[in-house]
Amino acid sequence: MEIAVDITIEKPKELVWSAIIDIENAAGMISSIIDLDVLNQPDNGIVGLTWKETRLMFGQEASEVMWITAAVENSYYCTRAESHGAVYITKLSLKETSETKGGSTVLTMSFGSEAQTLLAKVMSACTGIFIRPSMKKALHKDLSDIKEYLERS
Repeated sequence: MEIAVDITIEKPKELVWSAIIDIENAAGMISSIIDLDVLNQPDNGIVGLTWKETRLMFGQEASEVMWITAAVENSYYCTRAESHGAVYITKLSLKETSETKGGSTVLTMSFGSEAQTLLAKVMSACTGIFIRPSMKKALHKDLSDIKEYLERS
């Protein structure tokens, strides 16, 4: 399953970047995050940053260990999680919409999942079409929360 959503934030991309890489404080920005514990902080940069995130998903609490696998400053970062027989990859990317300093930024979140086990493949085939709209709505809610947080400050 591959899903991508985006939102325009009326802030420069450097400010948006600073907010989205502040993983330790993400629970104060994204309403569905209930708890977040940083497990590994790399000496330099954000690649290798690992955390356990507890969210409210589809009316239930779910915890996943996630880590940043790739990043280009002020451009994008990718995260990975492995759970329930599947690999989940999320990418947050930024694109400034104005050439002038202080312009708008388009923040895009893409999410992909790939079943690794036979059971996960069967479950994905059976439920994928039903989960897709809910996942798209959840991703959009995260982006809306980030936008609201940044534009009110």
